[in-house]
Amino acid sequence: MDLNYYQTLIAVADDSPVTESVVPSARGARKTVAVVQYEMLAGSPYVHTQEDVLFESWFRRQDLPEATQADIARLRDEFFSRSQACLRASPLPKNYGWGLAFDAEGRVALCPMDSREYQDLLTDDATKVLKALRSSRT
Repeated sequence: MDLNYYQTLIAVADDSPVTESVVPSARGARKTVAVVQYEMLAGSPYVHTQEDVLFESWFRRQDLPEATQADIARLRDEFFSRSQACLRASPLPKNYGWGLAFDAEGRVALCPMDSREYQDLLTDDATKVLKALRSSRT
């Protein structure tokens, strides 16, 4: 089953607490999901798919330093055998002001909400725009 988005922008949530993109910072010794996802995407735009980001952001937060490639493949299969929240639930567009832009091949890049690119994608007829999930119900 393909869980990726194509030619899509996940726009910043309506109730995001920021008015411009903010780089997430670690809290304590363990990296947050936001930090892991930011590091993946900031360093490699349009390389990873949503599935890659979801799995890697989970896997990197596990304490499995001795995992082999076979272990990782098995864990990925197990991870996707259960329902997973999509990147609309990511803290990056919900809390840190980062849009997530997907290309025609399903690869994702960060897009700062205060950038010209973000504004262009919001009005581009060829791009499907989905809002990130709200943090509050009101």
